[in-house]
Amino acid sequence: MIILAILLGLSLAYLMPHQVDAQTQTDPTEGFKSLPLTQSNFAVQRPYDVPVDQRYSFKDGVHKLWVFDTDKPHSTTSETKPRTEIRIRGYDYSSGVWQFEGQGYVPGGTSGVCVMQVFGAVGQATTFVLRVYNGTLYYYGSQVLVENVYDKWFKLNVIHDADASNVKIYIDDQLRFSAPGHGSGASHYFKFGVYAMDDSSHRMESRWKDVKVLKKN
Repeated sequence: MIILAILLGLSLAYLMPHQVDAQTQTDPTEGFKSLPLTQSNFAVQRPYDVPVDQRYSFKDGVHKLWVFDTDKPHSTTSETKPRTEIRIRGYDYSSGVWQFEGQGYVPGGTSGVCVMQVFGAVGQATTFVLRVYNGTLYYYGSQVLVENVYDKWFKLNVIHDADASNVKIYIDDQLRFSAPGHGSGASHYFKFGVYAMDDSSHRMESRWKDVKVLKKN
């Protein structure tokens, strides 16, 4: 009974979100294969009543996405908050181990916003959401990942094991957080940009470069 209780405790601890020691740098892409991406894989979702070029630009390899808290949703039938996001097409998945990699940049003043997400889950919309509040990166709105990110580039790697239903978040090649994947069997895809959350700033912007989708060999 004692051994069973210990094993049960270890299993529950593994399933709970937990912060990890971020001192050791590693290569999160080791054992993964980078998949081909072109502009055709990047579907821009923006307020339905404005042209793409009024909320998105791509220049010198940098995706720049911005939105205002007074903007319309991305479609006439949507009741969601304003967003300008890129939905990566062509690599939807429901099994296997997948990874998003990108260099992100959040200008000072942008707050109350999701800048990257793993869409799809069981019982809720997303498996992972990266939010920014007052210059701090959060896992959803609850767990601090990195502080003082305004006006500088950071490297983000998100590994989603759809079979084991877990997510690992690396920032600047350091494992920052590990969390459950909110169920298995759902269809998933990656998104990045700006999507207004609670207490958002009037103007929200993020920039991304060197975006990759990888799959474990």
